[in-house]
Amino acid sequence: MSTTLTRGSVFPLDPARAYPVLVRGEGCWVWDAEGKRYLDAVAGIAVVNVGHGRARVADAVRRQAATLSYCISNIFANEPAAALAEKLAALTPGDLDHFQFTSGGSEATEVAIKLARQYHLARGNDAKHLVIGRWQSYHGATVASLSVGGMPSRRAKFEPLLLDVPHAAPNYCYRCPFGKEYPSCEMACAHDLEQVIRRAGPERVMAFIAEPVVGSAGGAIPARPEYFGVVREICDRYDILFIADEVITGLGRTGRNFAIEHWGVAPDLITMAKGLGGGYVPVGAVAMSGRVADAFRSRGLAFDHLFTYAANPLAAAAACEVLDILVEERLVERAASLADGFFARGRRLLAHPIVGDVRGLGLLMGVELVRDRATKEPFPTGAKVAALVAGEALRRGLVIYPGSGTADGVSGDHFLICPPLTIEEAQLDLLFDLLDESLLAAEGRLEGSVAPASEHATR
Repeated sequence: MSTTLTRGSVFPLDPARAYPVLVRGEGCWVWDAEGKRYLDAVAGIAVVNVGHGRARVADAVRRQAATLSYCISNIFANEPAAALAEKLAALTPGDLDHFQFTSGGSEATEVAIKLARQYHLARGNDAKHLVIGRWQSYHGATVASLSVGGMPSRRAKFEPLLLDVPHAAPNYCYRCPFGKEYPSCEMACAHDLEQVIRRAGPERVMAFIAEPVVGSAGGAIPARPEYFGVVREICDRYDILFIADEVITGLGRTGRNFAIEHWGVAPDLITMAKGLGGGYVPVGAVAMSGRVADAFRSRGLAFDHLFTYAANPLAAAAACEVLDILVEERLVERAASLADGFFARGRRLLAHPIVGDVRGLGLLMGVELVRDRATKEPFPTGAKVAALVAGEALRRGLVIYPGSGTADGVSGDHFLICPPLTIEEAQLDLLFDLLDESLLAAEGRLEGSVAPASEHATR
């Protein structure tokens, strides 16, 4: 069924699809215009961390709108933005307590790139201009953020527009790019960063960007315990800033304020968005360390950059309320306490022949789908198996997030589960019951294209 395009209509991402019209949300549930209820098992893709329908956030927006709705940030400061910076500084690791605010995650990546460039310019390193990304990564939809991202399928149509960005290997043990096994691999993927730096020229490389847990591009792939320690040492050796992309993982999703804390490493810059506004306002931020901020302040240099809605008082007021809920209701700790049961339920999905791997951290889970579990062979790209499972789930009133290109950036399927941090145990039971039914239904439709059970690897 296709969406009928009329004058004055919203142009959908996929005109061949019919989109249910959502009209209401409360807690972990959303309702469409036909009255159908859905369990939002992805929190609007890791956005609505504090749950839908929070009246106190709406009230904060209403009060701020009636007082001061807009402030141009290159002429004035405003109190809500200052308050938001103070609240965030209590949550960020290390000395990452200086902030630039944006309207979302893609903008945050742009700001981080600009900060890195101007940081090196301030210190006389004019040749440093390259950012190194990783394959199997995603950092946003703008031209610069797509450039540092490493998903060939998402980059393909825009390749002529993209920046010259080197990419290092991902930390993806299920499909190790070097054909090695952990831990005997000795972190070959982390050391690949140094090889990429040397090929590009250390004097030209200004930053390295990575997600602590690769989200939508890889299906919740967490780095191994040693990985970011090696990365931090390499970045320090070559005077390269380390940017942690926490747009999905930040603000409680993994059971820590920021996921990078699991590795005991402090980056130089952290990008965040999604959970910062909780779905109530578009807002993002870049946290920077003292040494980055001091490169500007000690020299009296301005940061040459401006977004129209940077440090918007309305967005900041809403984000302040979201952070208050996060702290008062101990939702970060709640995510940590629910994680074991969450993954115990998730691992039961391995009983399905098309489920190759279940991974993640906290309340962020990825399920990789394969045609043959013994060989890890993905389904053909045209089969769109993740979308098939997601469609079966939606019919049953469950929202999951399908992804493709998992195996090599083009082929491979996965889906994400990342519910609101407020989810209850009974709702988790329902979530995985519906998911089990959805996988069974998808397997029925795929009959004949899945490897025989005797070929499946034991786990």
